[in-house]
Amino acid sequence: MLFTDRTDAGRRLAPALRHLERRDPVVLALPRGGVPVAYEVARALGSPLDVIVVRKLGVPYHPELGFGAIGEGGVRVISDEIVRRAGVREEDLASVERAEGAELVRRAHAYREGRPRLPLEGRTVIVVDDGVATGATARAACRVVREQGAAHVVLAVPVASPDVADGLREDADDVVCLSTPSLFSAVGEWYRDFSQTSDEEVVSLLARASGNTDTARTVEVDAGGVPLQGDLVLPGGAGAVVVFAHGSGSSRHSPRNRAVAAELNRAGLGTLLFDLLTPGEEVYRANVFDIALLAGRLADTTRWLRRRVSLPVGSFGASTGAAAALRAAAAADSGVGAVVSRGGRPDLAGADLSGVRAPTLLIVGGEDTTVLGLNRQAQAALYCENRLEIVPGATHLFEEPGAMDRVAGLARDWFTTHLLGKPDPEPAP
Repeated sequence: MLFTDRTDAGRRLAPALRHLERRDPVVLALPRGGVPVAYEVARALGSPLDVIVVRKLGVPYHPELGFGAIGEGGVRVISDEIVRRAGVREEDLASVERAEGAELVRRAHAYREGRPRLPLEGRTVIVVDDGVATGATARAACRVVREQGAAHVVLAVPVASPDVADGLREDADDVVCLSTPSLFSAVGEWYRDFSQTSDEEVVSLLARASGNTDTARTVEVDAGGVPLQGDLVLPGGAGAVVVFAHGSGSSRHSPRNRAVAAELNRAGLGTLLFDLLTPGEEVYRANVFDIALLAGRLADTTRWLRRRVSLPVGSFGASTGAAAALRAAAAADSGVGAVVSRGGRPDLAGADLSGVRAPTLLIVGGEDTTVLGLNRQAQAALYCENRLEIVPGATHLFEEPGAMDRVAGLARDWFTTHLLGKPDPEPAP
């Protein structure tokens, strides 16, 4: 079974857990990747959502190889066999535990934003992750939950190694797994999009689930007579709205765009993520590079939004969506107040670049050399206020640790400055 992304996986996992709805369960996610999956499960079951924070303990010279895990409440799961085979010394084990213990405390505090941990005493608890490979982290999570007083523990994942899934039944009362492929080597191979989930997305989803949040709703956008699905979030007192234009076959469920949107929501900006193409149109790859089509859809969507909210509007474009955003912004009646491009192809906007009047920020990864060159060419054609920000060490999808956080911060500052009139922070050196 192949999943589009973590949101898709969560929506497909939820029906397999419907039988637990009558038990009034608590849903606990393993951050970071398990949170988007668990959010969909909790929403479908009408259950409260929290995180269960555990940290993998990696062999010092081979950190991807885990020799155990630790969790909240002082729980530790150690594989003596891996420790022996890897030759992990006692002092190395203690050093790794100290470092990961400090990170565990930091993340638990940051993710909950001061909210207390949900009480589990006597409750049915569903522990959710995006998949299970070795099982050490899931095992630690189940044991933590048990020690916190849960009466019934269910581990729910979209995909897992068959042997490991069977072994986890020793730590959970039930294991719900949609797929246990015999040829299993890594969780990510069973997702089309397995890009990193950011801390910002985790915080946003938990806040949204807790009810401290923004008004979010699914909308149907009328783009020149074509109905397009979208997700509109309007925080209380929102001062502006940013419309997202994805590219390269991505959709409104793009975890990278959602991570940026979450940061904008936290800054008091509304967001509209929508599908530029219908499912039938997405089949034809050429449509992804039809900038005129994409720009027209974005312009129609922006007009649709402006008829419904009396707020300044900005555009955030990624890949070919960046060209669409700039071409749409070049129209005299666009009403676009600011544009941000992430790893975009602004060069594909061609001659329309000279007509853009909205302040424009171009964000490119330092290792994405080809796209960086194209962005420099496009910047030279812009006559509006503009800036090129290079994220050091980042590749095209900004999958490196901290890269998407940097993108989200840059976009937030650009939009709050140019749409909300807040002072422009000093650019990072």
